[in-house]
Amino acid sequence: MAATRLIPMHVNKGKTLAQSLGDRTDYAKNPEKTDKGELVTGYQCDPMTVDEEFMLSKRQYEQITGRRQRHEVIAYQIRQSFKPGEITPEEANRLGQELALRFTKGKYAFIVATHTDRAHVHNHIVFNSTSIDGTRKFKNFWLSSIALQKVSDLVCLENGLSVITPKPYRERAKRTDYPRRVKNRDVLCEDIDAVLQKKPESFEAFLQELQALDYEIKCGKHISVKGKNQARFIRLSSLEDGYTETDLRAHFLGQQERKPREKRNRHTDVRPFNLVIDIQSKLQNKGAGYQRWASVYNLKQMSKTLLFLRDHKIESMEQLDQLVQQQTAKRDALLSSIQQSEKRLAEIGTLKKHIINYSKTRATYEEYRKAGYSKKFLEAHREEITIHKAAKAAFDELGVKKLPRVKDLSIEYAEVLAAKKQAYAEYRLAKNDTQELLIAQQNIASLYDAERKEEEQKRRKDEHSH
Repeated sequence: MAATRLIPMHVNKGKTLAQSLGDRTDYAKNPEKTDKGELVTGYQCDPMTVDEEFMLSKRQYEQITGRRQRHEVIAYQIRQSFKPGEITPEEANRLGQELALRFTKGKYAFIVATHTDRAHVHNHIVFNSTSIDGTRKFKNFWLSSIALQKVSDLVCLENGLSVITPKPYRERAKRTDYPRRVKNRDVLCEDIDAVLQKKPESFEAFLQELQALDYEIKCGKHISVKGKNQARFIRLSSLEDGYTETDLRAHFLGQQERKPREKRNRHTDVRPFNLVIDIQSKLQNKGAGYQRWASVYNLKQMSKTLLFLRDHKIESMEQLDQLVQQQTAKRDALLSSIQQSEKRLAEIGTLKKHIINYSKTRATYEEYRKAGYSKKFLEAHREEITIHKAAKAAFDELGVKKLPRVKDLSIEYAEVLAAKKQAYAEYRLAKNDTQELLIAQQNIASLYDAERKEEEQKRRKDEHSH
């Protein structure tokens, strides 16, 4: 599980660009935090002279482009923090290099310094804002931090580490929501229950047992007690029913039966099944079933599948199967709509052509009919008469009884074409979403199938051994 942050670095007030770069890189390379410099690595630069090499590429950029910014970003820092105990410093440094290479696409020099001075191992990745060839600057694009976190999650999943499941803002714990404070009265009541379980013979013996629990007893008109870490005495008479002095004395005299109250602040940590968390645990355990599965399927593809499930908030196979059905139906409906539009466009095109031909040859065909369908007239105007007959046959085939206007057909053609273009754009998105869902469904099914086969083989082995 790695949390990341992208931080642009600027020139410090009162210092030069070179001094600011030196300060930032020196902090990252601090020997006391990086095992005497053993956990510092570089890409396209020497960690010992990284600030000078960054400056050299900046001068090269000015010579090539002739540009110089007054308040430029001199470098960027990526902070990558890992879950305590989940990774070694050496492995963290390697993953930091992999993250930086993927995020910068290998076009910017950087150093990776792994710090071990905290409970959680974390990386300080400092990469130059100027490219290695000195021709461009790194563009801190919109939502770059989210893109960085996704790349980091992908790297962690590919290496069998857990990832953080983001929560929507409305589901996050608010600062106004605090757990119920345990009161001294609650502690006293629980201790009274514990003493009564020992079944003391009398009320006086009960008070002695309380004293054994480091309670100070003050007798008077009302008996009061004070615990070890309490500032004030608490009267027994001020406690809730069943714990007052009167109730306790009645209990010892056999005049009243009492039941201990249920303990407060009991929270059952029963988490609902989550498909993403379940798959993550299977990939991290790396049993025999995983090894067989990994030899056939691509772990990188499964890592992308896990991020896809997390981003789309898919928490169960039932939900995934339902989404596959819905998305497949949507894709097929859009494809059917496109095919119907194409069919109608072809009909309109054919109809327009025949209406125009029919209009052009109508006068000739009228003369041919008035001539009593003369063969001589037919021979003289065969092409026009043939075109006219073909138009009439097309109208009959299309079921057209009243010829529409060509202008109306042109308007309908434009509307159908626009609807087809919109449906096709939606179809492409639906097709891609369906493909991703089907890939996720196949990958997950393959992993669970490998686990099922492993359990079946283990069961058969146990049966044979007995």
